Amino acid sequence: MERSLFGTNGVRGIANEELTAELALDLGRTIASLRPGLIAVGMDARISSPMLKSAVLAGIMSSGSDAVDVGITPTPALQYYVKVSKANAGVIVTASHNPREYNGIKFVSHDGVEFSREEDAEAERTLLSKKFRRAGWNEVGRVFEDDANRVYVERILEKVNADAISEKGFRVVVDCGNGAASFTSPEILKRLDCEMYTINCYPDGRFPARLSEPVEENVQELMDVVKAVKADIGVAHDGDADRATFVDEKGNFVSEDVMLALMAKHYVEKNGGGVVVTPVSTSKCVEDAVVEAGGEVIYTEVGSPVVAKVMKETNAVFGGEGNGGLIFPEHLLARDGGMSLAKVLELMAEENKPLSELAKDIPRYFTLKTKVECRDKKKLLEGLKAEFEDANFTDGARVDFEDGWLLIRPSGTEPIARIFAEARSEKRAKELLELGLEKVRKILGS
Repeated sequence: MERSLFGTNGVRGIANEELTAELALDLGRTIASLRPGLIAVGMDARISSPMLKSAVLAGIMSSGSDAVDVGITPTPALQYYVKVSKANAGVIVTASHNPREYNGIKFVSHDGVEFSREEDAEAERTLLSKKFRRAGWNEVGRVFEDDANRVYVERILEKVNADAISEKGFRVVVDCGNGAASFTSPEILKRLDCEMYTINCYPDGRFPARLSEPVEENVQELMDVVKAVKADIGVAHDGDADRATFVDEKGNFVSEDVMLALMAKHYVEKNGGGVVVTPVSTSKCVEDAVVEAGGEVIYTEVGSPVVAKVMKETNAVFGGEGNGGLIFPEHLLARDGGMSLAKVLELMAEENKPLSELAKDIPRYFTLKTKVECRDKKKLLEGLKAEFEDANFTDGARVDFEDGWLLIRPSGTEPIARIFAEARSEKRAKELLELGLEKVRKILGS
């Protein structure tokens, strides 16, 4: 069965139109039917999250399972809570970095890892069949409350060199984007004895200050404040704080791919080699940095659940996506914005170098992307296999050249194909992008 409701990160849609309270109720029944037992439930700060969380809790209880309501919490905090508590599964109500009108519901396994694609497919079959467990009047579940944020912050502090960071007394500007990080990242910085300046560090589901996604064009205020207060570093989070992006001491945004390469290189060096896992859409600078440090890169399909699954299978030393989603396997097999913040500070402290100096050692590439209409994905993939026999077909077709690479990938959610091109020079990147467009037009006959 082809999944239609569950995408790469659970179920998402416009709140109260596509993702309704009725659907949330059935999703609560679904998780309790598949994973009976104690289930932890958290949410981000979106306006619709309390409504959807309440419906999820009702669905869980109606199926005879107990629930732990942990309130507003980052997605990685909920995941870590599930991993270390007696919970048999978890649910997080969040649309991550999507616009404010959206929301989503994502399932988490007992080990804190997001449901795999196979588990999501099983959940969708259960949801559509409506064959839920139904408890008798005297066997309905109960709801308890707990603080996942406290547990999460404590464990992060235990897993970094807190003394080295504290001695530096870093001046840090943090932009929580009015999201769930408001309850955790300022606390992490405070406990690490950093001099802290906060931007948008209060929950507000309207996202009044900026769009939730912490990309360069959305964090200009952070860049300006870093320069104004002469900070050592700036960090920005998305709505559910599973991602972190960074600004160096000069007020320059550091590319997410560069940050992934920097941390991957550090982990390979620290472990004397090892595997780094990342999607096929990731910049070549990551592979360059990892190989130079004595490691190996394994490419996966796009999507953090797939990256986490392959990391577990290969005992990887590090992994992540080129969007600010870094995965620290010694802590949690999931993207983690709070741990990213702490680990970047640790790297700066131990290397005794500013972020700009650490980042300049990472090879630079020019990256271009575009999209074209594609209503016959099967035809496109078959054509790509004929045009590029030696390509990596893990997710679309990734073609590596000596001086760059090209990725042509049908979207999993829209009738389009995405084309990515990257090279050492802008001229070559444009040539590769044009090559990709030419091949797609030839295959689709347009």
